[in-house]
Amino acid sequence: MTRPSRSSSSNTNPDRIESQTTTSRSVTQTLNGSHQFVIQGYSLAKGIGVGKHIASDNFSVGGYKWTIFVYPDGKNSEDSSSYVSVFVALASDGTEVRALFELALVDQSGKGNHKVHSHFDRSLDGGPYTLKYKGSMWGYKRFFRRSLLETSDYLKDDCLIINCTIGVVSSEIHCPRLHSIHVPDSELGSDFGNLLDTLEGSDVEFDIAGEKFRAHKLVLAARSSFFRSKFYNILEANNNELVISDLEPKVFKALLHFMYKDSLSGDVEPVTAHSFNLLKLSEIDETLIVKLLAAANKYNLSRLRLLCESHLCKGISISSVSKILALSDRYNATELKSVSLKFAAENLQAVLQTKAYEDLKDDYPNLQSELLQAVAGYDETSSSGEGKSQSVWGQLSDNGETSSRRLRQRTT
Repeated sequence: MTRPSRSSSSNTNPDRIESQTTTSRSVTQTLNGSHQFVIQGYSLAKGIGVGKHIASDNFSVGGYKWTIFVYPDGKNSEDSSSYVSVFVALASDGTEVRALFELALVDQSGKGNHKVHSHFDRSLDGGPYTLKYKGSMWGYKRFFRRSLLETSDYLKDDCLIINCTIGVVSSEIHCPRLHSIHVPDSELGSDFGNLLDTLEGSDVEFDIAGEKFRAHKLVLAARSSFFRSKFYNILEANNNELVISDLEPKVFKALLHFMYKDSLSGDVEPVTAHSFNLLKLSEIDETLIVKLLAAANKYNLSRLRLLCESHLCKGISISSVSKILALSDRYNATELKSVSLKFAAENLQAVLQTKAYEDLKDDYPNLQSELLQAVAGYDETSSSGEGKSQSVWGQLSDNGETSSRRLRQRTT
C-alpha cells in the first residue's frame, strides 16, 4: 500500500503567526506661557537695599508655578550693586524642571527697542536650563545698569514693564491608539438653566417688593440649606408662596441665576481698579456684586460668596485696597480680606498715603491691627532679612511708641 508523500517544498506553515511591525515616536517640545510684571513706583522701590527684591504674583506655565524677582539695588554687592538684577524662580515643589527662558524690558516709547535676554530661537550648547528645586533661579545679576535705566525709554511715569516667557520642556511618546469615542461636556448645568428660563414645573412663587418670581423647590433646596429648611420643615412644608422683604428684585434675580446656572449673572457690573478708584465706599456698597455677596452670606451659598469675592478682587489697587478691606470686613469676606491685606502689606508705603487709608483708620480701627500683623508676616517671609523701617511702622499705628513696642515683640 502506497502512502501519500508530504511535500517538503511547501512554504506555508498554518501554525506560524504573521509578524507585525509597530512604530512609536518620541516628541520633545516646549509648553510656553508668558507673564507681564508691572512695577509702578520704581523710585520708591529703589534704595530698598542690595539683595532685597520685589516679587511678582505666582503664575503657571507648563504645570509649574513661577515668580519673577526684581532686585532694584542688585542681587549682591560683589558684582551687581550698580545694576538692576532680574530673575525667574521656580515656585512649586517637584522634580527637576528643564526650561527655556526669556526676559524682556519693555521700551515704553513705542519704538520697539526692547531689552531682551532670550533662550528661544537660538542654539544652546548645554541644552535647556535645569531648575532642580523650589526656589531655583535663572536670570541676570547685571540685567541693566541702574544709571542708564533711569534715563532710558524703559522707565516711563515711574513705571517699569517686564515681560517673561517660559518654555517648559516636555517629552511624550506618540504611538497608534485604538479609535476613541468623544464624550461631550456635561449638559447638567445648561439643563438646570433651561428650567429657570422656561419655568416648566415650577412649584413656588416669591414676592420681592411686589415683583413675582417662579422657581423650583427641589433646585433651591439642593443649592441652599436656608431654602431646604424653608421648604421641607414640617411647619412650612406646604408653603408655596414666600415674601422676601430684605432683597431687591434685581438681587434676587441674580441669586436665582446662580442657583440654577452656577455662575454670576450678566447683570453684575464689571469691576476694575479704575472703577473702584472713582467710587466712594458708600457707592460701592450699592453695586449689585456687593449686594449679591451679602445675599450669599444670608442664604448659605459659599460658592457664590467666593465668586463675588473673586470678582471684587479685580478692583484692588493702591488707591482702592483700603475700601475693599473695609468691604471685606463688613461682609465677612475672608478670602477677599486675606488678598487685600497681602496686597496692602506688599505696597504699604504707597497705600499709607491714600485718602482711602485715612478713612479706614477712622472708621475701621480694628483693621489697623490686622494690617500690622500682615505687614509683620510679609516682612518675615520676604528675603530682605530686615524689618520695615521704623517710620513706616509709626505711620501704621496710632503713634510711633505703640508701633515700636509691637515691633520689638515680633523680633525678640
